[in-house]
Amino acid sequence: MLYSEKVMDHFTNPRNVGTMNNADGIGEVGNAKCGDIMKIFLKIDKLDGVDTVTDVKFCTFGCGSAIASSSMATEMIKGKPLSSALELTNKAVVEALDGLPAHKLHCSVLAEEAVKAAVKDYYDKNGIEYDQSKFAMKHDCEHCGE
Repeated sequence: MLYSEKVMDHFTNPRNVGTMNNADGIGEVGNAKCGDIMKIFLKIDKLDGVDTVTDVKFCTFGCGSAIASSSMATEMIKGKPLSSALELTNKAVVEALDGLPAHKLHCSVLAEEAVKAAVKDYYDKNGIEYDQSKFAMKHDCEHCGE
């Protein structure tokens, strides 16, 4: 079997799909060359003095692995402190999905980058200082070959 049951579940029943009016942070990443575009919307509220992801939505144009990676990433950060969202890694997304084929690993990288881009947007909109190195993009479309 090429895809795990979790990948198939998140592809056929994606969680947190849609857009969000008045999102506090929006991140869009991807490249038409590789065919995957991801957009993440974050709602951030202060809970007990901590910036927390109280809602998250995504819109993804791409393959099943891209949709499953987006869905899983949103599930992994929803209800968590913003600092946890920023620490999300593509490796953690892949592990949570019980793996992805090697030629689809770039989808998990895009999911990580979309979340980070949304966090960065939130920081920028609110004048919050941050470490630029935490937002370095990893995606290289030369590895997207289909």
